[in-house]
Amino acid sequence: TEDPLRKSVLLKYVNGSYINYMKGRVRFHKSDFSLEILNTSRQDQQFYEYIASKGPEEKVWQIQLEVYEPVSDPSIHVLSWALANGSCTVTLNCTAARGDNIRYSWDSWDTSTSGLCTGSGSLLHFSYPLQNTSVACTCTASNAISSQVVTFNFSECSYEQGGKFPVADSALFSLLVLFLRCRGLFHAA
Repeated sequence: TEDPLRKSVLLKYVNGSYINYMKGRVRFHKSDFSLEILNTSRQDQQFYEYIASKGPEEKVWQIQLEVYEPVSDPSIHVLSWALANGSCTVTLNCTAARGDNIRYSWDSWDTSTSGLCTGSGSLLHFSYPLQNTSVACTCTASNAISSQVVTFNFSECSYEQGGKFPVADSALFSLLVLFLRCRGLFHAA
């Protein structure tokens, strides 16, 4: 047999008075019948019930509480770069060390390079002409409760403008990127 779904009652409202079963952790606002949940931790993730009764009628709301860790400051690493035909082709990777359900997006605050830096996902692959004096790409790492931004500025086609990996490691990281992309194709099907 399956285990029943575990639920706790947050609050019970009956004919004008209420019982708060989680004092100090839930605040009830009688003016609009809203609940404010305070001081949560990962152990609090579960289903809850909020019960309101007036006369013979009872309403039960089931609430699933999800607890998210805020996103930490992200960092941008150069995975690869190549110089060919007057253009620089670059692959950047944006990662945040902490946070739940992180989404990554790329953009630029500089209108002259905004098309170059547009994308979603942690990887950004783009080419730009060498006559551009500088390129600034901004990565936003966000989840349901927080958002952090980091900008990568570079003016030359090289790792020296903020990249973390030396040129000798570029083949290894290109293989890693290729593996992740291929793995993504199989999981997407």
